[in-house]
Amino acid sequence: MDIKLEPIGIIRSPYTNKNNSPRQGRYSNETSVLTVYKKYMDGIEGIDLHSHYMIFYWQDHAIRNQLKVVPHGKTEKRGVFSTRAPVRPNPIGFCLVEVVNIEDNQITVRWLDAWDGSPLLDIKPYWPEIDTPD
Repeated sequence: MDIKLEPIGIIRSPYTNKNNSPRQGRYSNETSVLTVYKKYMDGIEGIDLHSHYMIFYWQDHAIRNQLKVVPHGKTEKRGVFSTRAPVRPNPIGFCLVEVVNIEDNQITVRWLDAWDGSPLLDIKPYWPEIDTPD
């Protein structure tokens, strides 16, 4: 099976490495800019209809061959799929973000923990009625 992902844009953020990025995006109010490539502009029509989105991005600096990690605040290793560690076979990151501004193909958001230059994979609206368990 051949799976191909094509970035729809690029992320510009203040984070350049593990030491200056938050453990989770919600732990920072810094803003980032999602620049959607012009060929995908039709896809962001209506993006102003929601205030919060799930942003999916490629963690291009992540280690991909490690299946056990020590989660933040813990001392014992466990399977990577039971954690949110970026270390994983397919390093797809996601964050719930709040939209701050939309201008042309640039969407400014807060709460994103992606490193500067990360490939943007997808944008999906956050709907509390289906994305938050009762």
